[in-house]
Amino acid sequence: MPDRRPALDDDDVGRIGEIPHHLEALAALERPRRGEHLRHHGIGRRKLVGTDGELEQAQDRQAPILAQNGRVTTAFTIPLWADLLAVGIGSLQGATFAAQFRDRRLDLLGVAIIGIATGFGGGIIRDLLLADVPRALESNAYLPVATVAALLGMLLERLFARLQGVITVLDALTIGLFGAIGTTAALAAGLPEVPAVFVGGISAVGGSILRDLLLNVPIALMHVGSLYAVAAIAGATALVVLVRFGIEGNIAAIAGVTVTFLVRVLAVLFRWSLPEQIAIRRRPRRTTDSE
Repeated sequence: MPDRRPALDDDDVGRIGEIPHHLEALAALERPRRGEHLRHHGIGRRKLVGTDGELEQAQDRQAPILAQNGRVTTAFTIPLWADLLAVGIGSLQGATFAAQFRDRRLDLLGVAIIGIATGFGGGIIRDLLLADVPRALESNAYLPVATVAALLGMLLERLFARLQGVITVLDALTIGLFGAIGTTAALAAGLPEVPAVFVGGISAVGGSILRDLLLNVPIALMHVGSLYAVAAIAGATALVVLVRFGIEGNIAAIAGVTVTFLVRVLAVLFRWSLPEQIAIRRRPRRTTDSE
C-alpha cells in the first residue's frame, strides 16, 4: 500500500528539531523557583550517594557566598569535619544533661536518642523548613559520631562537668555556626530577612528544644537564663543587616558567628538574662482624709 503521508521539506524538519528545545524551555519555567535557584549555585539538593570524602569534596567545591544587591546567592558552609565536631559537641552536651536525671532510668539507647536529637535537632528542623534533605542523612558519619559522643557524655559525666567552661565556649561557637548556616540558607532560598532570622535562630537552638521535649522537662530557653536563644537571634540579625548593606556574604557570616559567640560567652560570665515576666498593673488610688 503506497505511503500517502506528505513529504517533509527542510523547513518542516527544522521546526520539528526545535520542538525539544521549546519543551525544555517550558519545563525550565515550571521548575520551582527555589530549587532551581539553589541548584544553579551548587547548594540545596546535595548528592545522596558516594563516600564521605566525595561529599566533603563536593562541599569544598561550592562557590563562596556573595551578597549582591543586598541578597545572598549561596549559603555559608563549613567543612565536613567541623560540622561533625559541632554535632558531636551538641550530642555530648545533650547526654551530659540527660545524665542528671537518674530517676528517669535511661538505657544506652535512650541516651543515644537524646544525644542524636540534641546534635541533629536544629539542622533537621532547618532543612525541613526549607524543604531540603537533612544534611545529617547524607553521610554515614553523622549518626556514629553523634552516638559515640552521647555515650561518652554519659560515661564521662564527671569529667565533662569539670570542663564546663571549655564546653560552654565550644557550644557558643557551635550555635553561632549553625545560626549562620541556617540564616544564609534561608536567604539563598529567597526568604525575606525576618523569616531568615527565625530559621537561623531555630537552627542554633532546635537541638536543645528537642532534648527538653524528649526528657519531658521545661524548655530551658523559655526560662530566665543566660541568653542562649537571644545570642543566636542577635548573630542572625547582625548577618542579615550586614548583607542588606551590601557586605560580602562570608564576612557577614563570620560577623554573625562572632556576635553570637560574644553575647553567649559574656552572658555566661556576667550572668546576663532577660527580665522575668511582668504585668502592667493599675496603681491603687490614694485616699484623702476628706474621703
